[in-house]
Amino acid sequence: MKTVKGFSDEEKAAMKQRAKELMSEKNGGSDVLKAIAKMSEPDRTIATRLHTIIRKAAPSLSPKTWYGFPAYANKQGKVVCFFQHAGKFKTRYATLGFSDSANLDDGEMWPTAYALKKLTPSEEAKIVALVKQAVS
Repeated sequence: MKTVKGFSDEEKAAMKQRAKELMSEKNGGSDVLKAIAKMSEPDRTIATRLHTIIRKAAPSLSPKTWYGFPAYANKQGKVVCFFQHAGKFKTRYATLGFSDSANLDDGEMWPTAYALKKLTPSEEAKIVALVKQAVS
C-alpha cells in the first residue's frame, strides 16, 4: 500500500500566506516590497531589479503578493507575472513566471516560466519585451 505524501511545510506556508492575502484589503505595493526585503541574496537583488523593470515596462500592472511572491496584476486583478525566489523552495535558481492572463501565446506551446540566476542588461531587455507582450 502506497502512502500519500501531503504538502511540504513550505507549500503549507505558501497556502496560508495566500489565504492571508485574500483576506487582506490592503495591497498597494508595500506588501511586495516587504516580501522582497525578507528575501536573502541574490534573490533580493534580482527581485528588487525585477520590480523596477516590471513597473517601468508595464505601469498598468499593480504590484501585489501572490502566495507570498511578488506579483503584478492587470486591472481585473488577475496576476500576469510573478517572481518565485530560489530561497522559498530551496531551488538552484529563481523563476520569473507568467500566468494564463499573460498574452504570450505562440502557437500550441510556449514558455511560461524563465529561470533567473543573474540579471544582466541582456536579460533585462528580454524581460522588458516579455512583460510588454504579456500586457499587450
